[in-house]
Amino acid sequence: MARPRSVPDTVVHKAVLALIRAGGDKAVTFSAVAARSGLAASSLAERHGTVAGMIQDARNGVWDGLEAATAAAIVEAPVTPKGAVAVLKALSAQGLAPIAVDPDRALRWRLALEADLAVRLGGGARGREAAAILFAFWQGQLAWGGVGDKPARLKDVLRRLLA
Repeated sequence: MARPRSVPDTVVHKAVLALIRAGGDKAVTFSAVAARSGLAASSLAERHGTVAGMIQDARNGVWDGLEAATAAAIVEAPVTPKGAVAVLKALSAQGLAPIAVDPDRALRWRLALEADLAVRLGGGARGREAAAILFAFWQGQLAWGGVGDKPARLKDVLRRLLA
């Protein structure tokens, strides 16, 4: 069976990320990604230049998706404390697991998201502090979800923060 001439970047990115999860960056080769994505190794080399370039493109794709999901969640949620929880729940539903974070991009994303949450939490110094705590709690949930007892809920933490 002939390989397809064109495979979307998202398919290639998923293949790269799966290989990284399974064996780290060293597991990523043009031939391994070709086997998983259905795109010829030579086409991958042509598209990405190097294996390192292909890995970076996949990581950038994760961040692009996260930033798009964040923008969509912000537009959909009301500008209220409940809206802050709705934004984080919408992002949680995306199955977020950024891999090998770009520190500058991560910081920009976190600060922008916290700023939006702060507005929803009343603004000012109190809103910024509550947003930072809520964000940290949410990240902890993502990292440790499913481990241990029933976790606290975002809305319960929010209620304590705004009390």
